Amino acid sequence: MREGGIVLIYADNAATTKLDDEAFEAMIPWLRDNYGNPSAPYSFSRAERKAITEARETIADCINAEPDEIFFTSGGTESNNWSIKGITQYDNVNGASNIRRTIITSAIEHHAVLNSCNTLERIGYPVFYLPVKQDGVIDSNVLKDYITDNSILVSVMLANNEIGTIQPIKKIAEIAHQHGAYMHTDAVQAVGHIPVNVQDLCVDLLSASAHKFHGPKGVGFLYIRKGTNILPYIDGGAQEKRFRAGTENVAGIVGMAVALKNCVSQMQKEAERLKIITERFYSELDKFGIDYVINGDKNKRLPGNINISIKHSNGEMLLHRLDLKGIYISTGAACDSKETKLSHVIEAIQVPKEYAEGTLRISFGRGNTVDDSVTIAAAISAIVR
Repeated sequence: MREGGIVLIYADNAATTKLDDEAFEAMIPWLRDNYGNPSAPYSFSRAERKAITEARETIADCINAEPDEIFFTSGGTESNNWSIKGITQYDNVNGASNIRRTIITSAIEHHAVLNSCNTLERIGYPVFYLPVKQDGVIDSNVLKDYITDNSILVSVMLANNEIGTIQPIKKIAEIAHQHGAYMHTDAVQAVGHIPVNVQDLCVDLLSASAHKFHGPKGVGFLYIRKGTNILPYIDGGAQEKRFRAGTENVAGIVGMAVALKNCVSQMQKEAERLKIITERFYSELDKFGIDYVINGDKNKRLPGNINISIKHSNGEMLLHRLDLKGIYISTGAACDSKETKLSHVIEAIQVPKEYAEGTLRISFGRGNTVDDSVTIAAAISAIVR
């Protein structure tokens, strides 16, 4: 990218991604010419209904689900809220005699999960927060110390949005199911970037958001395994089998399906390319003698994700200085970018104080090159040395 003669480098793909060209082209007819309401009974809306059906089939195929297990939402935040609140309150609303109430999540979840759990805590649902090891990975055996037959839901993210660590979801799900609890995973950062197979993961619910994998903003989906007892999230019309009312975002749904299919088809090649870019970044920092630590597991992490803490530095200062150079990265989650306090993820993995305040997240993606990694490393080095 260029702006006013300055070369701009966008390396915050964990926050959002550029819309896929093919996805954009696929969306145009549904924004302009094919504008019928999919719920209308007449033939003018037939094409819209067919487009939604085909998109549902495409997405289901990408994660090895059945089409009728895919429910369209406005994005990851809604999907997470629906999963947690819809599962935990189902028995209460339906008058069950033995109501399970306990929720188990992790200390490093996205705030869409943590704040949903906080809301339920305030109305009497006990919530336990699993600690993580210093590499950001949960020891699945620790779950055994928290879970009981009163547990209704375990919610652990597949891949962390800040440090990129990938969790042992299958092992966690197996323990949850042994106690009769449902298993939800926030896979917003993972879908489209690493293989996601809901059968292999053994999850009951899985959240995803299109704009994280080069789809449009404002649309996502929730996978709900057949037989899962969950309340509708939005009451109203009969859309999404009466589980999520509201006129469907046809263009967004179509664009999401195209973007995901393209990401899945390119996944292995792209992961290998991003590995080269990230390794070059680290080697450049080392060449400049920068004192830093890598946050998160060095191997079990998302392709392109870099999270480092630089000794005796200030992440906010670095962020703004890099911004002036046309380099766009972050200090943590984009959703919390206005917060200046230390990230709850960095606190949970116990990054030493002399490093913690100098934390940066760089998330390389489809549009980045090795030259970008060299330029960013040099710019950081020039500021901190």
